[in-house]
Amino acid sequence: MKHDWKPGNMIYPLPAVLVSCGATPDEYTLLTISWVGTLCSEPPVCYISVRPERHSYALLDRHREFVINLTTEAMARATDWCGVRSGRDYNKFRETGLTPGRATVVHAPTIEESPVCIECRTREIIPLGSHHAFIADILNVQADDKYLHPVTGKFDLAAALPLVYLHGEYFSLGTPIGKFGWSVEKKKK
Repeated sequence: MKHDWKPGNMIYPLPAVLVSCGATPDEYTLLTISWVGTLCSEPPVCYISVRPERHSYALLDRHREFVINLTTEAMARATDWCGVRSGRDYNKFRETGLTPGRATVVHAPTIEESPVCIECRTREIIPLGSHHAFIADILNVQADDKYLHPVTGKFDLAAALPLVYLHGEYFSLGTPIGKFGWSVEKKKK
């Protein structure tokens, strides 16, 4: 039997990402976001949803650029810390020991420890209620070459041990059970 609950977010798990923003080192900051995702493949468009009262909101609104940095098990403590502390009160890069890196296209910093850094420029901000959606074009993706297979060149994000958020808790990913299309693949003889 299933029970009806009031409407709410139950679309889990989600990536736990660190969004970096600011145009100059004196204003660089980080915020933890799980309301993040893909909207379109061609052209590549994504979104982040941010509460307007967050310290980073003004930077995101003013500069219209940010970087979505995927996180890992090793970054779990810093990811959580950045979600419960305000950039008004702390220099989050310094406090977490994370290293600001140079983005290729946008002015916002990347995070050197992140396996994938997705450089974005806001095309539209949509007020939705508790959160505003920043709809953004993906301008560049930096991927850490230590996760490239030495023979095939294929990027192995699973080897980075990505961090996900599941209804108030963080988890690492489990054992792979198949690849896209495995359910209809013909058996090799």
